[in-house]
Amino acid sequence: MTATDIFDRAARRRRRDRAAPVYPAHDFLRAAMLEGIAERLAQVKRGFADVLDLGCFDGAFALPGARIARLDPGAAFARAAGGVQGDEDRLPFGDAMFDLVVAAGTLDQVNDLPGALALIRRTLRPDGLFLGAFLGGRTLGTLRGAFRQAEAARPAARFHPLVDVRSAGDLLMRAGFALPVADIEALDVTYRDVGRLLGDLRGMGATNLLASRTPLRRDTIGAVAGAFADAGDADGRTHEGFEILFLTGWAPDPSQPKPARRGSATASLAGALTAKG
Repeated sequence: MTATDIFDRAARRRRRDRAAPVYPAHDFLRAAMLEGIAERLAQVKRGFADVLDLGCFDGAFALPGARIARLDPGAAFARAAGGVQGDEDRLPFGDAMFDLVVAAGTLDQVNDLPGALALIRRTLRPDGLFLGAFLGGRTLGTLRGAFRQAEAARPAARFHPLVDVRSAGDLLMRAGFALPVADIEALDVTYRDVGRLLGDLRGMGATNLLASRTPLRRDTIGAVAGAFADAGDADGRTHEGFEILFLTGWAPDPSQPKPARRGSATASLAGALTAKG
């Protein structure tokens, strides 16, 4: 870990290894991400021979007929999926090795996200496709509010900084992707108590990984549980939101459509509006 790291890399590896045995009971978020990626992939009318599953978890991503290399930050996930252990911002792959890279569920925990996206683009062949999904800025709003209430006198860093959809599009462009698209889907989940939510977060390796984190005290947990319950509905269940941010980008290639050159339009906006009136 360096002085500029936002996340504790060693803690991330340990927690993913701890989550691996119980992950199938807590995989609903990545399942939703993979479903969204599959829908986007179905709209692409071409085949992919060499694929990288980046942040592979249990290796659930499949693409019939493709050769799939897998990488995960956790050694247990990587081993179980037949892949390699590594960080997304330190990829051990050469340039132009893949024609598709899929990254579902881990890029929100990367210290150097711009660098990771640039490396992903470099691993793609010309006209190769990147499809990513990770948690966006409006995730865990109810739990965040419960912690703000519980720690109003002495707030502590408990939650990861998250990317919004506009920033995600900008990051794709900065990384050199062509035809970048960023969009979001919202997922609402109800919980009987905060313990169930925290159990899901532990089971998917998504608890606090901040390098500057501080331990939770028992009285804080009790106050958070009370505030979370107070936000519940008439049935005693509390709604929690997860925002899934989807990214699509292509490695540049001369065959791709180009945006129109500025000043090349043959009709003026004023003229169009006049004709419409």
